[in-house]
Amino acid sequence: MDFENETTRIIIMVFGFVIAVALIGIIIAYINIRKKMKNEDVIRIENLRKGTAEKSFSWDVFYQKLYLRYVKFLPTRSYILKIRRRLEINNLEDEFTTRMQAAKIITKALMIIIPLTIVIIILTRTNLFLMSVIFIFELFIIDSYTDSLVTKLDNNLLLQQVDFFSQMRHSYHENNMVAEAIYSTAQDSEHIEVARQAELIYNILNSADPETELEKYYDVAPNNYLREFAGISYFTQEFGDRKIDNASLYLTNLENITQEMQLEILKRDKLNYVFQSLSLISIAPTIMLEPLKKWAVSNFSFTKSFYNGNKGLLVQVLIMVATIICYILIRKLKDNGSTRVVQNVQNPWQEKVYNIKIVKKFIDLIAPKPDTKEHRKLERLLKDSGSKLKIRWLYVNKVLICILTFIASLVFFFALHRVQINFIYTEPTVSYNLLGEAEGRELQKAMEKTTRQNRILDMFKGKPKTTTTDIQRAMERDREYKNFVEKDFNTELEEIETKLKTVNSEYLKWFEVLMAIFIAYIGYQGPNLLLKFQLKMRQMEMEDEVMSFQTIIMMLMKIERIDVEMILEWLERYANIFKEPIGKCLNNYESGAWESLEEMKNEVTYQPFIRLIESMQTSVEKVPIREAFEELDSDRDYYQAKRQESNERFVAKRAMIGKAVGFAPMIVTFVGFLIIPLVFIGMTSMTSSFNSMSSM
Repeated sequence: MDFENETTRIIIMVFGFVIAVALIGIIIAYINIRKKMKNEDVIRIENLRKGTAEKSFSWDVFYQKLYLRYVKFLPTRSYILKIRRRLEINNLEDEFTTRMQAAKIITKALMIIIPLTIVIIILTRTNLFLMSVIFIFELFIIDSYTDSLVTKLDNNLLLQQVDFFSQMRHSYHENNMVAEAIYSTAQDSEHIEVARQAELIYNILNSADPETELEKYYDVAPNNYLREFAGISYFTQEFGDRKIDNASLYLTNLENITQEMQLEILKRDKLNYVFQSLSLISIAPTIMLEPLKKWAVSNFSFTKSFYNGNKGLLVQVLIMVATIICYILIRKLKDNGSTRVVQNVQNPWQEKVYNIKIVKKFIDLIAPKPDTKEHRKLERLLKDSGSKLKIRWLYVNKVLICILTFIASLVFFFALHRVQINFIYTEPTVSYNLLGEAEGRELQKAMEKTTRQNRILDMFKGKPKTTTTDIQRAMERDREYKNFVEKDFNTELEEIETKLKTVNSEYLKWFEVLMAIFIAYIGYQGPNLLLKFQLKMRQMEMEDEVMSFQTIIMMLMKIERIDVEMILEWLERYANIFKEPIGKCLNNYESGAWESLEEMKNEVTYQPFIRLIESMQTSVEKVPIREAFEELDSDRDYYQAKRQESNERFVAKRAMIGKAVGFAPMIVTFVGFLIIPLVFIGMTSMTSSFNSMSSM
């Protein structure tokens, strides 16, 4: 038995020794293999494997699934489609990125709006008016937030373009070939968005018909600077590069585009800095209305009749309307053109409404007829303001706004009367009280007084021919008034009579219907007024657009085989304000170059643009293009400094208007909703109280 135990022990020891040796061998082999795997090729392959390995969770896939949910969910469907139309401009032919970015923006907005909505409902569940005001305030904040996220993506693309063009210079020095330089720079670029645009331009340059493909790209390019880059690259590849003052013309033009982008980036940064808080300031008064009201009522009880009555509600609604208008104007002023809003011009909701037979007949009846002065005037206003609306769509908007404002006005006037009646029936009745608020026993007595007076009011409510005698008889029959002394009885009789007159006079009056019609007319003219405001804003951009024309001409004037017609084609491509006259000039160019330019010169009134037209006329008849625009090249530094100074004035002018508009609701709130009621009602109450005390 001892021998068997000893043998078993030896076998176990040997087996353990073998396992230990094998384990040590495996460790040594693992260490050697790890050392061998430290070379660069193995590390690169390992990184590639890790990068392509399937993970248990992917944010990209998560956002793609969220996008599908948002599109199917009715409350978010229209909004996410609106956002994606703006994102599609930057993400050409990249559906994956477009969906992911749209889902990210909506998700961030929902992460703010859902908790905020829950908190608002909990805090304001007893005050529906305050809840609705804060909800409007909340929607404005979310709208500004999502708009800033979309705009940020476009601004990032501009910053990426600056880096890309800087790298492009080095690649062009190495390759001396435009297409190859674009391709190599795109491959080395760490910025996906601009690399995608560069690869598309590279494919266009190497296509069978680059000119046609380039025209297609001009329609979908995210910004003018990529259009200019694509066009200059095509011209250089087609006609070759030239040395001007021992410098490459292509690289010089690339530098001009870069400088333009840098100026634009600075302008946008300044606009964002100036307007970053104005949107919030313009809508802040809506959330301050209720706290101001509570403070005034708690400290000066004589203001109750104003704040809790129809006059207070009227002022609050007017402040809200003014706030909404100012917010819209701030958004228009803040718009720097960074992201073009793609409108549905094929079959918008206005067209669907217009196609209803009754609506079509009515719109055709009130809209100006074609070939009339009014029609041409309105058509020009739409074009000059940059609107994509057609005249019939504009009139659909006008009619719907008119109807809605008329109905809303009538409902509002009716609500004002109901609020005043409710105030009379629920407000504690006191003789006078200058400061503070009735409390304790005094408040209980005031409410008892209101309750017994309400019984008398209910008897004669809706009976305007009620006399003082009728009220007196009703009071005498009431049990509570039997023990009243004559003085107290007569005092309450006067109070009931005053209340009854107010209650019976609170009905929709004829002049209120006229006011509703007037408000509806203002709503009817609203779309036109907004178009005129947009026109004024575009006129402020005239100088900036003409200076961009000068930069384009400077790039084109030194290219061989360039002529005035090609310059006009480029200007029309990048024009915004002067697009219509340039397009008309191009259409008439074949019938006479000088005459078509003269006609365009007669249509415009902006002198710097007229000087450009005159230089084009000179190059048509007398001198080459390079000589006609020689001053642009010789004074390039001057024009660059002037462009910078013009941008500063542009920002300063918008900032001045923006501050006036942005702070207007705040001023109106404090002056119209707090100071004037306190002063006016305080003086009236004090006079009334002194008269009462004097009579005593």
